[in-house]
Amino acid sequence: MTQLDEGSLTRVRYARDGRVARVTLDRPAVRNAMDLAMHEELALVWDDFEHDDNLWVAVLTGADNRAFCAGQDLKELAARVGAGSAGTSTFGSRDKPGWPRLTERFNLAKPVIAGVNGHAYGGGFELALACDIVIAADHATFALPEARLGLVPGAGGVFRLTRQAPYRIALGHLLTGRPLPAARAYELGLVNEVVPADQLNACVDGWVRDILRCAPLSVRAIKEAAAASAALPLERAFATRYAWEERRMHSIDAIEGPRAFVDDRDPVWTCS
Repeated sequence: MTQLDEGSLTRVRYARDGRVARVTLDRPAVRNAMDLAMHEELALVWDDFEHDDNLWVAVLTGADNRAFCAGQDLKELAARVGAGSAGTSTFGSRDKPGWPRLTERFNLAKPVIAGVNGHAYGGGFELALACDIVIAADHATFALPEARLGLVPGAGGVFRLTRQAPYRIALGHLLTGRPLPAARAYELGLVNEVVPADQLNACVDGWVRDILRCAPLSVRAIKEAAAASAALPLERAFATRYAWEERRMHSIDAIEGPRAFVDDRDPVWTCS
């Protein structure tokens, strides 16, 4: 696969920083709202991240400190509806620009960390819910206001919020669009840490360093098994074969880890 040219992107900033893919939603004038062109660019970015063996973890952020992402670009949607070019929307993004979007990349085994600074509303909250680790600035807020707009949280908010938070609490926010402050999101287990805004990047980078200390194949096997087994009976979860675990247990890294421990040195991961 040809490596993506970061300079060709206009709505997303994408940088390879060693083993880290840094992805920044970059439409600060509209609080990083996602239009169709942004979805198309994000699909290219996630494809590149997934297939580049040198990238082991991604960090997703938004430009500016007012918003991580305000969700769908409603002005664009309204214009498309007025022009008769917007079909009826429902759950999922199949056959739409940017498919599969991050919210539907169910087989993405590499970890994605969200650094949420400001509002994460609508599709922005759904992006955060699809990430593996979420760090929020203390002024961040989360909301799924789609019901107030005659819409539904079609990028997985209905499904993920009711799985990641207590059902009745989740339904209350889904049915009303009420926002969740960062502190409340932390209480509900929707974010891993809440920190002052000026410490957000440092906190995210701390999580990145901790992940990069781990064997990448172990990280992917764990993420895959956790997601695939979430709805399985425990006995069946143990009996299921997981593709990344098959690769990990036959890898050089599975030998390197114990050997490095015995030698009292840092392991050298090869992802093979």
